[in-house]
Amino acid sequence: MKIVSKTYILLAVIIGASLVNLFVLLQTSQENQAVLHSISSASNLKVTVERIAGTANSIASGNEIDRQTLTSQIADFESTYNTLGSGGQLNGITIIAVPSELQNKYMDVGNAWNLYKQKAEEIRQESVFNPDAKNALEYILEKNGDLITLTNGVYNDLLPLDRNYNRHKEIATELVTLTKSISENTLLISIGERGNYTDIIKKDRIMFDADLKKLEGLPIDTSETMVQINPETLQTIPRENAASLRSLDPLWESVKPKIKFIESTPLLSAEFGKSLQGLVTQRDVMLSTTGLFVDGWNKLIDDRLQEKVNVVLALLVADIAVFVIVMFTIRKSLNPLAVLTSALSRVKEGFYGEKIDYTTNDEIGTLAHTFNLMSETIQQKNEESKKVEIAKDEFLAMITHELKTPLVPIQGYADILLGEHLGTLNKNQKERLEVIKSSSATLLQLISDLLDAQKLELGQLKIVRKNTNLKDTISKTITLMMPQAISGGIELVNHVKTDVSAYYDEERISQVLANLIKNAFRASPKNGKVEISVEELSDEVKVSIKDNGIGLPNDVLDKIFRKFYQVDTSSTREKGGSGLGLSICKGIIETHGGKIWVESELGKGATFSFTLLKN
Repeated sequence: MKIVSKTYILLAVIIGASLVNLFVLLQTSQENQAVLHSISSASNLKVTVERIAGTANSIASGNEIDRQTLTSQIADFESTYNTLGSGGQLNGITIIAVPSELQNKYMDVGNAWNLYKQKAEEIRQESVFNPDAKNALEYILEKNGDLITLTNGVYNDLLPLDRNYNRHKEIATELVTLTKSISENTLLISIGERGNYTDIIKKDRIMFDADLKKLEGLPIDTSETMVQINPETLQTIPRENAASLRSLDPLWESVKPKIKFIESTPLLSAEFGKSLQGLVTQRDVMLSTTGLFVDGWNKLIDDRLQEKVNVVLALLVADIAVFVIVMFTIRKSLNPLAVLTSALSRVKEGFYGEKIDYTTNDEIGTLAHTFNLMSETIQQKNEESKKVEIAKDEFLAMITHELKTPLVPIQGYADILLGEHLGTLNKNQKERLEVIKSSSATLLQLISDLLDAQKLELGQLKIVRKNTNLKDTISKTITLMMPQAISGGIELVNHVKTDVSAYYDEERISQVLANLIKNAFRASPKNGKVEISVEELSDEVKVSIKDNGIGLPNDVLDKIFRKFYQVDTSSTREKGGSGLGLSICKGIIETHGGKIWVESELGKGATFSFTLLKN
């Protein structure tokens, strides 16, 4: 299958998986939102139950306007309950129907509600107060002001009397206190406060009645044992100081029966009180049933949420699996590209003939097949080229060797003629013979260089290494090069003063030294200076030949050791040379396991350095 087709398929799989995930997430989000609204509405049922109970208590306290509020609250409960049963819209919010698993609990809430609603309706319709108790209470509240005024008047009437009436004054003060207590507690009963106010009123009534009779000198009724009354015989109050007392007595006799009635008769009507008590009892049942319904729904949601979590986890695992498959497929499709890149790098490094094992019929397969053909072709051409190169090198080595053979007698006979062993020579003859000798020497050197270069190429240059004193080798070379230095007016300085041992072929290293010194002579000006130094390193020796010539440009430093390379390539160059000397030096040094390099700056000369192993 083509990579493009694979890509489209993988993209389709990824998009499909993403759409499935998006659909599940959206659906889950919508369901969760509706479920949360439903749970919230179910919890509101308990709130409505509490509100109904509060409203019923408010009605019991005399707030008749709350009867309409109670009607509205009952309607709110039934609206919420019915919507939960069938699902739909509630106050603009979508509500889901109660799950089938919770239908029994839902019906239990409905049954409890019917009883609770019945009591709430009774409270909404029943009269709150007992008419007789209400009238008695209203009468007492109406006369409370007169009672307070008259009891204060009794105290004020007794105030001018002497100390014989101090006890009378104490009782009068107590009457004022009892009157205020009766007034406050009847008021609390009238506003619907609950407590033992009737017991307090009864106690106050008994004490008030006893104190009044003590002041009037009348017998005390001891039939009511709620309060311990101590009989007292008091001095009769003068008539002129008993006016308020005389007015207080009939008023108290009219109020006292009403107070007794309130003590024994509740203010709320019996029917209303019964309905209110039933509502309170049923409220606890209602809250318990509704709580079980809400808790059951929450537990069911938790269980379903766990199921959805499992679904999401399954989708996540599926997504990871899809991702792994996609990555594996992509990697499998692109892996040959890395192999191909590596193979191309190796071709660049000169390793030919490698083949890529990829049989899939796609674009990369076509590319791999093409590369295999190319690699095979390059290998064949390279092998052919190597054979041609070897043949050429062998031919060149043979030619250079054959060319060297006739040059030896030419040089020999030139020396014989110049020595005038065969007769006297005139000046012109000597000059021509010197040219022949010099040219043959140059040609012999060139042929020797070519022969050495070819032997290095073919790996046939003979190298015999042994531990040798480098100081001696340098001294011998300098001695051989000294006549050339003197003739060129160049100072040749040897800085090697101590023995230094290294592992090398003395003849070949002498050849390297001679070539480098000769190059330094060519680069040095008249009266120039060439210096030779040695530096011992940890496991090798560094040899440097430095001149003070014109130096080399930076762009030729990495080319100068190539075969036949000339810095000055013009036909009118001043310095001669075949361009093989540095190449031969490089080959000899690398064969010894060392390295050679040059450091230079224009106008400041150049320094050629090479290293030799100590062992």
